[in-house]
Amino acid sequence: MSTERVNPPELSPPTGFSHAVVATGTRVVFLAGQTALDTEGKVTGDTLPAQFEKALTNLLTALTAAGGTPADLARVTVYATDVAAYRVHAPELGRIWRKLAGRDYPAMAVVEVVRLWDDQAQVELDGFAVLP
Repeated sequence: MSTERVNPPELSPPTGFSHAVVATGTRVVFLAGQTALDTEGKVTGDTLPAQFEKALTNLLTALTAAGGTPADLARVTVYATDVAAYRVHAPELGRIWRKLAGRDYPAMAVVEVVRLWDDQAQVELDGFAVLP
């Protein structure tokens, strides 16, 4: 797959996302929403950063199983139960992202939701990737 990250100078500088991603490939992988569930189906982590790290790990595990890599991600949506808390933790969440997925950010959005499927879940990530 080839990707081109497009960040026009007419828009505010992106921090932790790309304004647009042009992806060329032959397979599209749609990734289901992932929270901080362990293999037993229990939410792990008491903090937003801990849950974000587990949810991202789960998303990347699904992507890897489908034959992709973090660089193949074209779009990710983050659903957070508290966007204000997400903003407070943004520097740490960015470090977690870079550690697990690298510096090539997909097009992203953060959406505040009233709650997620599991009451204890604070964050969920879904997205899609384009594979070669």
